[in-house]
Amino acid sequence: MKNTAILLILFAFAACGVAQAQSDNTVEVAYNGTSATVSVADNIAQYLTVTQEGAHVSIEQSSDVASEITYTLSGTSTDGEFYMSGSYKATVELNGLTLTNATPVYSGAAVHIQNGKRINVKVITGTTNTLVDAATGSQKGCLYVKGHAEFKQQGTLNVVGNVKHAIKAGEYISLKNATLNITSAVGDGISCNQYFLMESGTVNINGTGDDGIQCDLEGDTATAITEDHEDEDSGNIYIEGGTVTINCAAIAAKGIKAAGDIFISDDPVISITTSGKGTWDEEDLETKAACGISADGNIDISGGTITLTSTGSGGKGMKCDNILTISGGDITVTTSGGLYYNNGTTENTNYTGNTDRISSDYYSSPKGIKAGLKTQVGNSYTYSGGMVISGGKIKVTTSGYNGEGIESKNYLNISGGEIYVNAYDDGINSAQDMTITGGYVYSHSNNNDGIDANGNIYLNGGLVYAIGSRSPELGIDANSEGGKKVFINGGTVIAVGGVENGSSMSQATYRTSTVSGNTWYSLSYGDEIIAFYIPQVSTGGGGGHGPGGGNSSGLVISVPSTPTLKSGVTASGTGIFEDNCYLGATVSGGSTVSLTHIGGTVGIEEVEMEQTVNDPRVFTLDGRYLGTEVPSSFRGVYLQNGKKHLKLQ
Repeated sequence: MKNTAILLILFAFAACGVAQAQSDNTVEVAYNGTSATVSVADNIAQYLTVTQEGAHVSIEQSSDVASEITYTLSGTSTDGEFYMSGSYKATVELNGLTLTNATPVYSGAAVHIQNGKRINVKVITGTTNTLVDAATGSQKGCLYVKGHAEFKQQGTLNVVGNVKHAIKAGEYISLKNATLNITSAVGDGISCNQYFLMESGTVNINGTGDDGIQCDLEGDTATAITEDHEDEDSGNIYIEGGTVTINCAAIAAKGIKAAGDIFISDDPVISITTSGKGTWDEEDLETKAACGISADGNIDISGGTITLTSTGSGGKGMKCDNILTISGGDITVTTSGGLYYNNGTTENTNYTGNTDRISSDYYSSPKGIKAGLKTQVGNSYTYSGGMVISGGKIKVTTSGYNGEGIESKNYLNISGGEIYVNAYDDGINSAQDMTITGGYVYSHSNNNDGIDANGNIYLNGGLVYAIGSRSPELGIDANSEGGKKVFINGGTVIAVGGVENGSSMSQATYRTSTVSGNTWYSLSYGDEIIAFYIPQVSTGGGGGHGPGGGNSSGLVISVPSTPTLKSGVTASGTGIFEDNCYLGATVSGGSTVSLTHIGGTVGIEEVEMEQTVNDPRVFTLDGRYLGTEVPSSFRGVYLQNGKKHLKLQ
């Protein structure tokens, strides 16, 4: 029978088997097998109604409650639950609690807080707590909070979600210090609305039937980011510290999924593995695939160590529908799944056909990092989002069919950082213009172009080392069929497989028709010596790119001053690109390689225009007039009366 009491005075407690608590504003629930002892402080007795059946405990707060109550849960029960409802913020302490809800009475959850206010969930330091919900019922989570849950202290909480999510909050979730272990869940490991904030602590998630961490909007329209996130409903995920380890094997599951933006800053350690294949979405009539980190909005990474691995068909490491910004951090992405195909009736988890002839809705490629959207409207396309990389260290490896390394569905700007890509398909690709002004960029495609853009490519600075697979694929390729070009204006450029014919070269550029694979080369210019390793490539004599027409074969280099190239050297120095390149290199041995000048001028500086041109604009270091492109009549620089002038045809 149910045993119900309205707690008004101490005698009422005794009649219901409830003992008085020691401290004001506290309730203690001690579980012991099939029973539980509830202790309530005298000063709050009149505001609480306790209902109990065995180890199933329900506590209802009166709306007249005047202050925050702390509920401390401890002990063990293989058939019990804790249900609390009210309209005032509260604290729930998990103090060595092991609670399984086998036969639901009030809820199928192990802990159910039907309270729309802020709930402090204190995982008491030094304790281990385990929650398992009922296998039947309609509960939204094993640990469910209607309002917003703030996890604190340095204990450990293990959670199993047998019906839906493991941990679910109707509003935001924040985490500081505590360790949350999700051992299995039918739905998401952690699910919330408004926003998710992790300042520190540890999250381990395994065995989910859906996403690892998922954040949605509470309302229909997102709010802007607010100070201290007060009243924020953005759908954003903020990870500022701690350790996150997620393993998702579910079909099309996401390790971390935000309806808004994702911000990763400071020094968190994040490791996510997805292994589920893609699926056909009956509602959107398109394929969906697994992904390590996914945002409907932006992704902004300024710090941390991030390791993303996807082995499922069509799986991706990281993607967002808007702008991806990387200014710091150490990011490693590996995808090995095949291309996923599904048209709603036929599925192929390792499709190897020509995707140019089928709708993009029918397939999902196993990309490393992807940003932005390319949308077809009638016979034309619109482009949104993009990618900006200004710092950090990025390593991307893809081995599945059609697997591109880094792809932007709009523009791609690189101004800093170190990027290493070894991809099955295009190494680095943009649907619109690509601009590189700084940083260190290595991009090796095993079956396509090293660097490719459907717009123009502007190489204005930095060190760019691109390796294409075989003719007609290139080291660096722009959409010449659409009237686009590669503009070599500055920096250090090394392109195995050459660059697009018709490229515009304002900086001196050279070519050698034959290169050897599995060979170290050195490139000397001015006071700089760079050594770089050319891996085995699959065309031409000597295991390298053989002779061909124009600039689209062999090896193309461009540097700010007259270069010397040697092959077969022994080298050491400061290693970058997984030690495939040395800066400030010390080299020995080798033989000099003959270079053919194919365009551009050595040592372009800021100079005045020739007076007869009647144009006072300045020619800048990146090889362009301020605000315009290099004129087709440009032929170099000459000295006259002690001044440098542009030589025009």
